Amino acid sequence: QVQLVESGGGLVQAGESLRLSCKASGSIGNINAMGWYRQAPGKQRESVATINRVGTPNYADSVNGRFTISRDSDKKTMYLQMNNLKPEDTGVYFCQMSVWTAATLKFFDYWGQGTQVTVSS
Repeated sequence: QVQLVESGGGLVQAGESLRLSCKASGSIGNINAMGWYRQAPGKQRESVATINRVGTPNYADSVNGRFTISRDSDKKTMYLQMNNLKPEDTGVYFCQMSVWTAATLKFFDYWGQGTQVTVSS
């Protein structure tokens, strides 16, 4: 069984920074793409940033230049450095990883439980 555990959320003021982490555990073979998603109250979940297997990032326009996604494949961990946070960044942040396991013999998308980020103005 694969589990993803996020950490690093919290309450900050506009302009401040937070760093989110997502660590995978369990019977993991390889990890393909990874990503961070967020869901604001009353809105659908949206992609914030993704990173492929070789480390190429992709960002939503709303966070480009402020957020940085990175991965440490050896540690099975992904990070999201969030700088110059804005109130509209408020939401629950979920991590996602495409993981290959011997049990499934294919890549399957796993999700974390989410961590709350609240930015006050």
